[in-house]
Amino acid sequence: MSLSEFFDALPFEPDQFQVEAARSVEKERSVVVTAPTGSGKTLIADAAIHINLERGMRIFYTTPIKALSNQKFGDLAASHGEGRVGLLTGDNVINRDADILVMTTEVFRNMIYSDPDQLEDVGVAVLDEVHYLQDRTRGAVWEEIIIHAPEHIRLIALSATIANPEEFAAWIRERRGKTDLIIEEARPVPLESLYALNDKVNRSTELQPMFGPDGTPNRRITRMLETQGRKTRYRTPRRIDLIEELESHSMLPAIIFIFSRAGCDAAARGVADAGVRFTDVEQRAQIREIVDIRTAHLADEDLGVLDHAGFVTTLEAGVAAHHAGMIPAYKETVEDLFTQGLLKVVFATETLALGINMPARSVVLEQLSKYVGDGHALLQPGDYTQLTGRAGRRGIDDYGYGVVLHTRFVDFIEAASIAAAGTHPLRSSFRPTYNMTANLVANYDRDEAYRLIGASLASFQHHDREDELQSVIDRRSDELEHEWSQATCDRGSILDYLALLDSHEDERSGRVLLDPGDVVDIPDGRRSGRYVVLRLTHRSGKRHPGHLMMSTKGRVTELSRRDLGRSFQVSGRVNLPRPFEPRSRRFAQQVLRSLRKVPAGQGMSSESGRKVDHPVAECPDADDHVQWARRALSTQRRIDQLVKEQQKRGTENLVGMFRSIEKLLTNWGYIEGWSLTAEGERLRSIYSETDLVAAHSLGDGTFVELSAPDLAAVLSTLIYEPRSDQVSPPIFPTAASAAAWESIESIWEDLTATELDARLPLTRRPDPGFAVIAHQWASGYLFDQIDPGPMAAGDIVRVARQLLDVLRQVRDTAPELAPAAAEAVKAIDRDIVAAQGVG
Repeated sequence: MSLSEFFDALPFEPDQFQVEAARSVEKERSVVVTAPTGSGKTLIADAAIHINLERGMRIFYTTPIKALSNQKFGDLAASHGEGRVGLLTGDNVINRDADILVMTTEVFRNMIYSDPDQLEDVGVAVLDEVHYLQDRTRGAVWEEIIIHAPEHIRLIALSATIANPEEFAAWIRERRGKTDLIIEEARPVPLESLYALNDKVNRSTELQPMFGPDGTPNRRITRMLETQGRKTRYRTPRRIDLIEELESHSMLPAIIFIFSRAGCDAAARGVADAGVRFTDVEQRAQIREIVDIRTAHLADEDLGVLDHAGFVTTLEAGVAAHHAGMIPAYKETVEDLFTQGLLKVVFATETLALGINMPARSVVLEQLSKYVGDGHALLQPGDYTQLTGRAGRRGIDDYGYGVVLHTRFVDFIEAASIAAAGTHPLRSSFRPTYNMTANLVANYDRDEAYRLIGASLASFQHHDREDELQSVIDRRSDELEHEWSQATCDRGSILDYLALLDSHEDERSGRVLLDPGDVVDIPDGRRSGRYVVLRLTHRSGKRHPGHLMMSTKGRVTELSRRDLGRSFQVSGRVNLPRPFEPRSRRFAQQVLRSLRKVPAGQGMSSESGRKVDHPVAECPDADDHVQWARRALSTQRRIDQLVKEQQKRGTENLVGMFRSIEKLLTNWGYIEGWSLTAEGERLRSIYSETDLVAAHSLGDGTFVELSAPDLAAVLSTLIYEPRSDQVSPPIFPTAASAAAWESIESIWEDLTATELDARLPLTRRPDPGFAVIAHQWASGYLFDQIDPGPMAAGDIVRVARQLLDVLRQVRDTAPELAPAAAEAVKAIDRDIVAAQGVG
């Protein structure tokens, strides 16, 4: 069947850009395609599959995440037959010799380094979501593929709309030869941007066009907001009012982006609890049936921990949350139900914007700022375009709607400028790593390796070096060295002591003391009085949760950690009435009646905490050490920001960095001349941000004689990253695992000292925050027996699966540890953590 016959067999007319791209593939050229979300880029990949199968060549289809690989495998298996399609991820190996092989980008990169001979019959590789190349932690993988893939393989790079497609295509052309650029700017469904306001005078929610006919910000909105005077007539619409307004205008289904996991969960529950229903009896039965199928592998005990009943109740209302803190089975359930039209409103974080096929009629942005680690920042140019890319379903909707909510924190003109900002430029995040260096030494001579490092997109985007920025980094690095010298205490690890202090402070703050129903007496301060805790509140960017409380006067207010003070007392408990309606008079009356029955008492004071037990605590200069350590950590964060800025500007001398890494690896015994030692060969097979720490720990026997649970606990420190900057306390379940951690920490300290001298980016500190959970799960604990602390169930599953990847690497590269690693893999890959299907 010719390409023309392929297109003629379609039940619809292909777009011109799809035909042009397919013609490029037919001419054996690489192709870069940039087009809006939902425009049909995958049809180009389907055409490439057809072309290559006709020629007797295999085709690789790569995606950035396992969930997308699983989804694409299911789609391709349905259209080409299971016998012709395979899947390779860290979780699944299915039909690895198939004509069409779906995989994550890391798997393809590893194949290029470890066994390039198996790529001889591959004609084309599809790099889906290639704009992920700018991701800070994983983006370099795409560049490694583009640089190192065998020359006979043609690449199809599929990207969302970017601001610099010509530059990106020119770089690929320089690396791969004949390359065509196909740009499609038109959305398949036109987008109408709207601004939502609540009019307190008319008690109505209004949806106004954000732009006038001339493309400038709507002057009517400007006039509306200018007439407020000292009184605020317009405010942010209430969530329920907004959803009802969208429904009244037939603008559902909608995805509502909230840049907070807790916010998504609370929003979905709140809408369902308010009695909103978008489903009938038959639809609710369908929802229950799909949920049962999707969660059949989960034990009843696990479902209980996950509040499965609450999850199902919310879904039956036609509402759901979707974020990375949910377990995969729940996220996939939401995606399936939404795609089938059984959900009308999904509250999601921005992670939904990556690849998953969930188009809606409307996309709502509740905020135009999000938490970025050390504060809130406005969305960047192009973020609006990316998030609203899902608005409008091709073949169903005439228009898609992007709705921005009015807020007093962001001026309307500023909101309009964000919506009109266009697209992101694609910027390289490439830099040499220890593993990459080992693989280059193994596969190329020195001159060729230097040439390949210089062939990166980062080098291509390189501008004149900015000496001033490097000077600032050097000066800050000198400051950091001095601060750490002052922070160091000869009685013990200052970082461990600091972690214990922070953990102790969390306990004293009342974070784990107050539960709904607790009666709290605050003896002094502006919030003095008696309260009952209604529920915890979570605000994006806040380290500690707050508390929604009711006073003895029936007033409901939110109290922060600071409002509670240090001397509050828990004087008793009351049972909160059901249903939970804290704003209703009846609810308040019932709570107050119960509250009056609780006698005044001494209760449990927030000051009643244990003393921190650590050798540094006995040092007379402990406070000074702590202050210097906190200052050093702050300086390190600033250096990291400067290095990121340096990388964004393309000012990093990548070849110079590569030489510095080569010298370090030589001094550490991984390279001799231009050959790898046995330790260097081991480093080649370790793919992790902490690759050299892992390799060195393997080499010095840190993990020898550890039990399988201990090995899992210790290896988890190499992959776990807490969601905040707070250092996790070094709590380990056994003496053996604690001793191994001390060895890992010592290796990391030696490495970062060497990196500091070499002016190399510092390897992030291993973190023990998941060690106890890893040990418990590897020991056979059930999910409901584990103490998750602040971790969401989805995070536990995600980190456990990352731990499985590292354990498999250890199993395959360290024969002396293979039995323990294999046992740990078997113990961890079960129940809620186990990979669930491929479709």
